[in-house]
Amino acid sequence: MSRQFYITTPIYYVNAEPHLGHAYTTIIADVLNRFYKLYGSETFFLTGTDEHGDKIIAAAQKYHQTPKEYVDRISLLFQKLWPKLNISNNYFIRTTDEKHQETVRLILNRVKNNGDIYFSEYEGLYCFGCERFFTERELVDGKCPDHMTKPEVIKESNYFFRMSKYQDWLINHINEHPDFIRPERYKNEVLSFLKEPLEDLCISRPKSRLTWGITLPFDDNFVTYVWFDALINYISALGYPDGEMFHKSWPSAQHIIAKDILKPHGIYWPCMLKSAGIEPYRHLNVHGYWNINQGKMSKSIGNVVKPLDLVDIYGLDAFRYFLLRDMVFGLDSEFSEDALVRRINADLANDLGNLVSRSLTMAQKYFKGELPEPAQPESADEELKNDSLELIDSYNALMKGLEFHKALMSVWNVIGKVNKYIDSMAPWTLAESDMERLKTVIFYIIESLKIISVLLWPFMPGSAEKIQEQLGLPKKGEEYRLKDLHLWGNERPVRTMQKGKSLFPRVKTKKKGFPGKQGKKDKTAEKKRRLISFKEFQKMDIRVGTIKKAEAIPGSKKLFRLTVDTGKESTVVSGLMGHYTEDELTGKQALVVTNLEPVKLMGIESQGMVLAAKDGSGLHLLSPDSVVSPGSPVK
Repeated sequence: MSRQFYITTPIYYVNAEPHLGHAYTTIIADVLNRFYKLYGSETFFLTGTDEHGDKIIAAAQKYHQTPKEYVDRISLLFQKLWPKLNISNNYFIRTTDEKHQETVRLILNRVKNNGDIYFSEYEGLYCFGCERFFTERELVDGKCPDHMTKPEVIKESNYFFRMSKYQDWLINHINEHPDFIRPERYKNEVLSFLKEPLEDLCISRPKSRLTWGITLPFDDNFVTYVWFDALINYISALGYPDGEMFHKSWPSAQHIIAKDILKPHGIYWPCMLKSAGIEPYRHLNVHGYWNINQGKMSKSIGNVVKPLDLVDIYGLDAFRYFLLRDMVFGLDSEFSEDALVRRINADLANDLGNLVSRSLTMAQKYFKGELPEPAQPESADEELKNDSLELIDSYNALMKGLEFHKALMSVWNVIGKVNKYIDSMAPWTLAESDMERLKTVIFYIIESLKIISVLLWPFMPGSAEKIQEQLGLPKKGEEYRLKDLHLWGNERPVRTMQKGKSLFPRVKTKKKGFPGKQGKKDKTAEKKRRLISFKEFQKMDIRVGTIKKAEAIPGSKKLFRLTVDTGKESTVVSGLMGHYTEDELTGKQALVVTNLEPVKLMGIESQGMVLAAKDGSGLHLLSPDSVVSPGSPVK
């Protein structure tokens, strides 16, 4: 039997319509699902919607609907979106499904029977936006780090999950399974958080405050905390505990999430599973944010990008390609419509589109669309063959390692080599003087293009299948297997090769602004900028510092506590998490503004600022080009 592969997205919270972030996560899962089909695995792909909690009540009231009417409407938007993005999920789960609710009650009873649920009074700082309690150390200047609002003090009696009981087990499990959480920076973030004593998790809400949720099976006066409810979807969808799909698929489970929900998936979920007697998932794969104008997308400032708007303008496969090519998995990336247009014109129209067009044009012109039999290959032919076959193995390794941008770069490297091979071989000249040689050249071009089309299928399934159709190949898409691609020349076209319409027409300029009217915002920001005098600039004391130690701050998703030697030792809180690991920062030199007024962040006094540059691939520390003495002034 082929290997199993189970891939999930988070179930998306239905307090708003789907946006670019939802699309990116789901397309990643779809790309991996398709890749593992090529690998020969039996796959199962799950997505869905999370439909309980405080925020649903508030959103429903805004639209003068009942919670059920509201979640039905928004969930349907997600269900209708995925086919339009060519998402190949096997199942769509909703937390309002009765089967899911039965499973939640079953897990609650199992955890309680294991002695891991108790009743207690608790007073804490509660953020209604996050629907959870915060500790003081997790706040930034007394505010929720995500919503920048002050949490309310709530005192109430609730049920708690004895999560602290599993802290040592979880630390050991992560250390014994180094790829349990990927990329490594997020594993380190979870381990850093676990250095502090793990608090028990409040898993209920009194019905006096919230009624829209799953009633606890052991107390009708309480509903289940939304995260405890939502996480269980990953097994309820498989028919836990007795379903064949659960026993077959769960051991291979891989979750795809954004970094803002690392703590529930990296800490709550494995502890819940352990308590319920279920083996943890295989991998937790964590990606960064798409930012706009160097800030996170936000409904409040009107810069949320709706995926279908871009698909309608630029085409589905161009959109899918751009998202996977321009973001390094695990890091943040800057969304830009101009960058999307550049990718379409350079990569898709010029490189890939041009290769497909000229290859099929020559096959039609010189051999009436029939694949010729090659003669004895020359060294240039063998070199192209080797490049194409080596691509299969490198692509395979990069995809398994979630290095999607590098996998695409490796494909485009071979696309470039095929285009260069065509230029060097000059088939148009061979057609006049050496038809036998021309047969070999065309054969090698078409074989390379077949391999390229198969490797592009997970990313751009529609375009890849069009290429395969134009090549007259007997199979399409998921019918191929990566191992079979090594059999060079083993598959003959079953139809005449024929050039079709242009796959990726060039885009002259961006066709219209994406939602949010960012142009207007940019002009306003430009007006606010002012020049400063040289005298004002001289007030900044910028010195070279050596980072002696870097520590992730527990409870923070982006902040490191840096111990920096700038001639004297000082503490700097810096937002470099997600761009560097602790080990990568330790020992590095950086430019530090040393005369800023101290400011408290996450309860730590920051005595300066480390300077970094930001581009689409993330933050890059500014350092001298050779080692200099700590404390040296920047002139």
